[in-house]
Amino acid sequence: MGGKQRIYKQRIRSTQTLKKVFRAMELIAASRIGKARKAATEAGPYEKALSQAVAAVAIHGDMDHPLTRKREDTKRVGVLTVTSDRGMAGAYSATILRETEKLLERLREEGKEPVLFTSGRRASAYFRFRGRQIEQAWEGDSDAPSEENVMAIAKALLDAFLDPDPQAGISEVYLVFTRFKNMVTQVPEVRQMMPLTVVDMPQSDEERERELGFEDHPELAFPEYEFEPDEAAVLDALLPLYVENRIRNALLQAAASELASRQRAMHTATENAEELITNYTRLANSARQAEITQEITEIVSGADALSNS
Repeated sequence: MGGKQRIYKQRIRSTQTLKKVFRAMELIAASRIGKARKAATEAGPYEKALSQAVAAVAIHGDMDHPLTRKREDTKRVGVLTVTSDRGMAGAYSATILRETEKLLERLREEGKEPVLFTSGRRASAYFRFRGRQIEQAWEGDSDAPSEENVMAIAKALLDAFLDPDPQAGISEVYLVFTRFKNMVTQVPEVRQMMPLTVVDMPQSDEERERELGFEDHPELAFPEYEFEPDEAAVLDALLPLYVENRIRNALLQAAASELASRQRAMHTATENAEELITNYTRLANSARQAEITQEITEIVSGADALSNS
């Protein structure tokens, strides 16, 4: 019985140590989630203004640009997977990797050749362990994306899409990340990044006016623009910014989702550790009580034997 008591006490001590680690990670994630949510939310107005600027060029000008044209000279398709650098975040990374595998299988069935780009150590470790070739990987700041990483990812994807060499270029770019909705809900999302399409862009001023009722509110209609030096130069400046901003927004959404998942997972782990400690304490007390009972029984038995002799 004494051996069982020692085992239970060792388990209690080790579980208490794990509980402290889980609680610390939960508090760290909780302290960072506010900043991550704020960054993801504040990126919205800039993205909206940039989309409106691109839509204005598209409506009043010719939306013919290398970033908007579909390539037919290559079957290579870029896939950027955004996961976490560290674990302890529940099924956050596993869900994204599962969605990535589904996308890769679909692309292969369509006769295309996937080219992998990864953000986060979990994705790069997963594909390297399975012998998959990774074109380029970024690691180190999944829960707080740096501007350097955002620009590096955007440049790599733009260079690959615009590369005229069919053996090195790619015809499409897909982004697999987690969209943050609230502290409880984070949804995996697969988005086609390139060739670019302006989301919900009306085909003409007349269509936009019909949809939004600009006949009654003409002040809300798109104004007429003059482009300096020309439309092509404006698109050359706007579209790379548009791509960069969409990648930035996806990384910020993924960072907020990662922290929310980690906080929730560590909170559950802390509760489970407390339950284990309670169970082990109860078992240790039972073993101690059984040990005391056995000792009392042995003493009484010995006393009876002495008195009888």
